[in-house]
Order: sequence, then structure tokens, then C-alpha cells
Amino acid sequence: MTGTEPSDEPDGDTLLDRVGSHVRENRNGMLQDLVFAVVWVTLTSLLYDFAFASAPQWVLYMFLIAGIPAYFGFFVSLEMAKERR
Repeated sequence: MTGTEPSDEPDGDTLLDRVGSHVRENRNGMLQDLVFAVVWVTLTSLLYDFAFASAPQWVLYMFLIAGIPAYFGFFVSLEMAKERR
């Protein structure tokens, strides 16, 4: 062995460089995902706490899981609306 080991990072990029590059490329999408998640969880929690206060906790989990198809439905319809313009 020569004392130098091959690097796992291609072209000298570090993990931090790769993560930074990924974030720069996908900034708007990541921000939209975060905003949707925060709004969905907030609305779901408020709905469960006030409208369904006596409901079992699995109702909260079902509302949260319903966010998955709601997310895809919202962004697919958003893309369709953008294409029509």
C-alpha cells in the first residue's frame, strides 16, 4: 500500500458540497414540500383538537396519512393548471 486510500467522494467533492449542490438545485421544490407539510400537520392537529376532541387518536393518524394523497393531488393539479396557461 502506498499510504493513500482512494476517496469515496468523486472529484474531491465532500458530502457537504454534494448536499449544498442538491439543495441549490431543488430549493423551490423543497420549500414547497416543507410549507405543505407544516400547513397540513397544523390544520390536522387543530381539526383533531377542536372539531374531533372526543375522537380516538387513530383518527388523528388517519388525517395525517391522508396528507400523502392530498400532497400528490395538490401538486399534480397545480402542474396541470400551469400547463393550461
